[in-house]
Amino acid sequence: MLFVLFHLGQERYALDAQRVVEVVPLLALKRLPQAPRGVAGMFIYRGRPVPALDLCELTLGRPAVEHLSTRIIIVNHTSPGGEEQWLGLIAERATEILRRDEKDFVDAGLRVSSASFLGPMLTDAQGTIHLINPEKLVQESLRAQLFAPPTEADHATH
Repeated sequence: MLFVLFHLGQERYALDAQRVVEVVPLLALKRLPQAPRGVAGMFIYRGRPVPALDLCELTLGRPAVEHLSTRIIIVNHTSPGGEEQWLGLIAERATEILRRDEKDFVDAGLRVSSASFLGPMLTDAQGTIHLINPEKLVQESLRAQLFAPPTEADHATH
């Protein structure tokens, strides 16, 4: 399997590349007034509005550092109702891929309730890599705000 690697601070993480639509440079985002912590804004990708989450802000409590290697990883995000939506994940040093067997990732045996998005991990010569589950990054209350169903008013304006 193929995985997209990125960093949150000094730690390495991975996403299943099958979930990734595209990795794009850090774009200028439309800021959303009174957005919850971790919501960096939104951008238009292929004609569709896409919400963007700052993974560093969500996990480390600080915004991602803007380097050339800081990217937006656009992933397919499945809602509880089974709908596919695009979600942008801002991540530092998102410039590498890794080809490994999924069985190489093993259960860490540790559960942190506030970090339920952490999946199994892999150890290599450089340390550990945690697999991230994008569905578990977005809590239900935030999901309702990011992916609200269209209202009657929305339909009237189109």
